Amino acid sequence: MQKQSLKKIILITAKAFFSGLLLTYLLRKIDLQALAGHFREMNGWFFFLSALTTFSVTFITAVRWWVLLGRNHQLGKLLSLTLIGGFFNNLLPGAVGGDAVKAYYLYLETQQGGRSIASVFMDRYIGYLGLLTIGLVSGAIAFNELAAVHMQWITPLLFIAFLVGSLAVFGLRIGRRFAALADFYDFFHDTLRNRRVALTAFALSLCTQLLTILSIYLITRAVGQRPPFTALFVFVPIVITVMMIPISISGLGLRESAFVLLFGLSGIPAEASTTISLLWFLSVAIVSLVGLVEYVRFKKGPGSAL
Repeated sequence: MQKQSLKKIILITAKAFFSGLLLTYLLRKIDLQALAGHFREMNGWFFFLSALTTFSVTFITAVRWWVLLGRNHQLGKLLSLTLIGGFFNNLLPGAVGGDAVKAYYLYLETQQGGRSIASVFMDRYIGYLGLLTIGLVSGAIAFNELAAVHMQWITPLLFIAFLVGSLAVFGLRIGRRFAALADFYDFFHDTLRNRRVALTAFALSLCTQLLTILSIYLITRAVGQRPPFTALFVFVPIVITVMMIPISISGLGLRESAFVLLFGLSGIPAEASTTISLLWFLSVAIVSLVGLVEYVRFKKGPGSAL
């Protein structure tokens, strides 16, 4: 037990160090006065709309999970668990992952471990598929523009890697002989066979990803920027993919570096890109605080949640 705790502490420390290293390097390369100026002159109305849009993303994500679970659970309870998951993912870095918390509380209610884990994974899986689809289609539309900066093959390669990984894991059914994983695979394949559920979940994924892009667009307007189509619909999916690499604290440092690099290709200054990244994280963090309230209520008893 102590050995596991030590490993967790080392992992958190390493992630914090890496985030700090990236941020330090980035902040040394930009004009801090210009960065502070963007924060001072931020349009609070656009920021508020961005946070509201982020909450809408959370709600639709809960609806998607509800659909994947066959609509056999209370939507309000799943919204509570989605908010709690966001709180753990975004504001408690290094602690128990938000997806694990969601799966655990669902397991307490259903006593079906494999199904609980599989539903959370499937929700993530279809969400990322929606993100890659938007990036792929947008990349095709902006192919010539991307070719000018040698970025035309990034989204196609991400999509191909996603398909290959999916076929390797689910086509070959690695680990099928383990009981828990058998339930996991069964849930995955049952969902895909139910076209109505799969297509509804995919459509909801497209909605969540488009709303995420809208949330970032509102942030850009808050700091007086007007990003082009490529920055929003091609580069944002890449930024989110980079953030998923588990080597930093809540994507801190990775997110800002990706914004500066990719938005810079669209002509947005590094100081503005960094501000956009930090304000987006702040809007997500504000919504995640609602998850703290729900977590406290949920700890008092499942019936006290939404």
